[in-house]
Amino acid sequence: MKHHHVRSRLEHVEDFLSPYAAKMSSSRGRVLPESPSPLRTDFQRDRDRIIHSKAFRRLKHKTQVFIAPQGDHYVTRLTHTLEVSQIARTIARALNLNEDLEEAISLGHDLGHTPFGHIGEETLNGLAPMGFSHSQQSLRIVETLEKEGEGLNLMWEVRQGIVSHSKPQGDFLDQGLTRELTLEAQICRLSDAVAYLNHDIEDARRAGLLHEDELPSEVKTNLGTRHSERIDAMVADVVEASWACTGLEIDDNNGTPAITMSTGMRETLNTLRAFMFERVYLPSNNNAQGLKAREIVEFLYRYFESNPDQIPHEYRQRNESIERMVIDYISAMTDYYAIRKVEEISPGLSNGVFN
Repeated sequence: MKHHHVRSRLEHVEDFLSPYAAKMSSSRGRVLPESPSPLRTDFQRDRDRIIHSKAFRRLKHKTQVFIAPQGDHYVTRLTHTLEVSQIARTIARALNLNEDLEEAISLGHDLGHTPFGHIGEETLNGLAPMGFSHSQQSLRIVETLEKEGEGLNLMWEVRQGIVSHSKPQGDFLDQGLTRELTLEAQICRLSDAVAYLNHDIEDARRAGLLHEDELPSEVKTNLGTRHSERIDAMVADVVEASWACTGLEIDDNNGTPAITMSTGMRETLNTLRAFMFERVYLPSNNNAQGLKAREIVEFLYRYFESNPDQIPHEYRQRNESIERMVIDYISAMTDYYAIRKVEEISPGLSNGVFN
């Protein structure tokens, strides 16, 4: 049959990638070996498994920054994910790295996000004895929770990229934090920040929290005043500063290169990030909707901790602690599901804040 040669042709494309790219020929593989797909590489197969997962579909009703927004054009966790994928693929392609792996990591990186964005994450982290991290939960979803407890059995490089994308507040480009990551994982980590900083400016403007004239002068001078200008400037700088990753100019004395930015762009990015935390992220966490979101997550946690029989069977089928089951269930909820569920249990608790 004609399609028998498709996979070998696709795999042959990797021979032309950078010597620093992650390749299937040197992959650590899957936990459970599988017969290869005749029409897709293993990284393409992982991308498809993520797209067809329940966790991916739920992202369309999960908060990015603004909770249960009424406008049609606010960013959701799903559209954020798609923007990260687009930016990351552009960088990977320009640097001759593995675009299929890049796409799989980017599409899966936020699968474990809670309802109400980072507010939900912080609340669960404070309630759960074992703590909570959305990146760790993303890994748990693809390894354990999807497919009725079977997991997606993704390639090691995809799983590493998913669990490693989170960043500390402040300067996150220190190579000491990324030295063990594939270059593709490093790209997703940086593209995540490029995406959210830029689309969150637009959402803050829509919400009346910010006018673009208020952005730091350094940001306007170095990045421009329009959404597309800012992204173009950041992406072009990453490609230029990371050019050694293409393998076109190998210097054996410098070891494996890293995904980075120029010093000036790095400083500008950190300035913008600090500004957004001060003007948008922290205030949004403490407004009426943010405070009510915390109350809802805490109420649901306490309720299901005391009533584990009310947790759906798919979260109770493993022999794990009640706290673990509660975390898996609540973190999977969308904003609207969490609001609806709390109103079923305690009518009026959401108090119309999200109407």
